[in-house]
Amino acid sequence: MVSKSKEYKIIVNSTISTPFYDSSAPTIKNQLDNCQIIKNGAIAYTDIILAIGDQEEVLKEYSAAGANEITDAKGKLVLPGFVDSHTHISFVGSREKELEWKINGLSYINIASRGGGILSSTKRTREASLDVMVNENKSFLDKMLLTGTTTIEAKSGYGLETKTELKQLEVLEKLDKIHQIKIHPTFLGAHAIPENSNAEDYTQMILDEMIPAVKKQNIAKFIDVFCEKGYFSVEQSKKIIEEGVEYGLKPKIHVDEIAKNFKGSELAAELNSLSADHLLQISDQGIVDLAKNSVIGNLLPGTPFVLRMKEYPPARKMIMKGVPIAISTDFNPNCMLTSMLTVMMLASYQMAMKPMETLTAATINGAWSIEQAKNIGSLTPGKKADIIILNVPNIHFIAYYLGENVVQHVIKEGNLVVKDKQLINHTINPNQ
Repeated sequence: MVSKSKEYKIIVNSTISTPFYDSSAPTIKNQLDNCQIIKNGAIAYTDIILAIGDQEEVLKEYSAAGANEITDAKGKLVLPGFVDSHTHISFVGSREKELEWKINGLSYINIASRGGGILSSTKRTREASLDVMVNENKSFLDKMLLTGTTTIEAKSGYGLETKTELKQLEVLEKLDKIHQIKIHPTFLGAHAIPENSNAEDYTQMILDEMIPAVKKQNIAKFIDVFCEKGYFSVEQSKKIIEEGVEYGLKPKIHVDEIAKNFKGSELAAELNSLSADHLLQISDQGIVDLAKNSVIGNLLPGTPFVLRMKEYPPARKMIMKGVPIAISTDFNPNCMLTSMLTVMMLASYQMAMKPMETLTAATINGAWSIEQAKNIGSLTPGKKADIIILNVPNIHFIAYYLGENVVQHVIKEGNLVVKDKQLINHTINPNQ
């Protein structure tokens, strides 16, 4: 328990599940499945969690009579708010017509060669005004909040020129100010090669022009690269990441999604990246290297699902070898997935992750990948009161109820922002 507050709220009569939290390192191996389960539990909170545990014990310190607000969660499950640590919010337009291309067997690279993919979204994002982008992307945040996501990482990468990349980051800054979801921005200028350029020239532009401009703007916290065949080589990716680190940005990296033996995960480990994301084609050596350097393996099962791929990241092998696993939506115009509940379902059915493992991956390890584990990701006294209440009796129902939104209430830093599946108080200052 933390020091008693004169004004507090409590949740009672609940089943509470919260992941194992070690303040020194991400959760790995058997501890991924070692979530604390408290039946007939209670939580006392303000903007932070004050106490959690057996209801009788919590109420000795924080009485129901003294609470400003009491939530009866009988028959319901209480979890930490979800942390979606890989999204591409900050774009304009949709690419729904690519679905038929996928059905006809076209690959990600084939679609790009037909004028679809990232460059299609880039054109519309360059043309859009700041206000249009803020309004369009706010609606995506609303959908995320309704399904229990309280914190996200979000990337640029649909500008592929300095002006638009900075505009995307400015959109993220504005959204963070007006919406209850907390946004942690990433600069992903190295997402694709712009038209009328090549990888070498564009890499040099990122180094000479874009990274200094991003640093001067002072919005992005992280830097990312799409290290993949046909996009940025290992050598180019290394240059970009190292330059970003020199400018104070923390490294994250897309690796081993498409090509085999590309050695992207090995690079992520060498660079001590916070996370290595995708990992469908990760090598055995890449797994060893990520585990050795405690690099989060951020798995995005929605992406192979929408691309109709047969391969998924080898989650069980990575867990066994000690890679700390997170899971995320990869929300983007190719993968319009806003629900971490669906990601948890896919992780179980397509990657053989146990329900408690998916909870750990969707909360505390996602928090580690954006350097926020001390603040969010578990229901630990002293952390932010990011709490969700689900209309199910236990964690297994998330995957069992295929695609259903079972989130009843969402609390963000102590404020009720979703009540009975309806948004309330979810914007902070709409005129800002």
